[in-house]
Amino acid sequence: MSHALGMSLLATSAMADVTVDSCNRHVTFDAPPKAAVSNDVNLTEMMLVLGLADRMVGYTGISGWKTLNENMRSGVEVLPELSAKYPSKEVLVGAGADFYFAGWNYGLKAGGEVTPETLEPFGIKVYELTESCIHIGEKPKVSMNDMYNDILNLGKIFGEDVKAQELVAGYKTELSTFTAGLKTADQPLRVFVYDSGEDTPFTAGRYAMPTALIEAAGGKNILDDFEKSWATVTWEEVVERNPEVVVIVNYGDVTAEEKRAFMMNNPAFADLDAVKNDRFVVLEYVEATPGPRNINAVKKLANGFWGHGGHQGQ
Repeated sequence: MSHALGMSLLATSAMADVTVDSCNRHVTFDAPPKAAVSNDVNLTEMMLVLGLADRMVGYTGISGWKTLNENMRSGVEVLPELSAKYPSKEVLVGAGADFYFAGWNYGLKAGGEVTPETLEPFGIKVYELTESCIHIGEKPKVSMNDMYNDILNLGKIFGEDVKAQELVAGYKTELSTFTAGLKTADQPLRVFVYDSGEDTPFTAGRYAMPTALIEAAGGKNILDDFEKSWATVTWEEVVERNPEVVVIVNYGDVTAEEKRAFMMNNPAFADLDAVKNDRFVVLEYVEATPGPRNINAVKKLANGFWGHGGHQGQ
């Protein structure tokens, strides 16, 4: 093959369309996006860990719920927050966006104003967070592969395949090395995820990322048969299943310590093993949702499950 022919073939292959699966759709890109927007802190971190800040025009949906400075990696301060909560169609169009990385109930709402279909006429392509696909159809139980899949697909979309593959290989190696050396019990620990709510608790079911994180750390989400992602249950169900550990998701106006105090001081929970033994582990929101901090989240959970016991701080 001549040098010139080889170069022209390389150029042709570089311009080839890229197609990825996004929930129940196939999305094709004839070139990497140049004006991307991400929604929520964990999805934004997936973009940043791939080095995509220079191909973004902003992000949405963080400061309306969470404190920005604590959670965000360096790099995001150069980007504007286009909307404190979910963006409107006008916000995305007005920013000149050509790509939106979001999920169902993570910046997209089924039947709502911002969906892949409503953005298509404006030339904005959407890639949907894998964990969130359960909101619009069926999918397998959540696993660490949900997060790996998003990193790999973003790598394909933006022409950063090698970086994405290296990142995911690194995550897998780090996790398998850690879990291989983890001393657990014969039976997985019974774990309840307490996100928020006092009258009725908002928690993680079968399709939410904490279920996968808990399993990797040697536990079992007591609601892993709850056919939901993030949703509300009754306290009666929690009491009946008697968790040995409570994982608190830390964000919003109610602090992790206030959530712990609510459970510790409520007579209805006095007989729960987790309350009797004061066994709480705190995960930051950005650790409990799919993203680059999931491996550290597994380590934090494992330390809380099998470490020195007692009340685990942040």
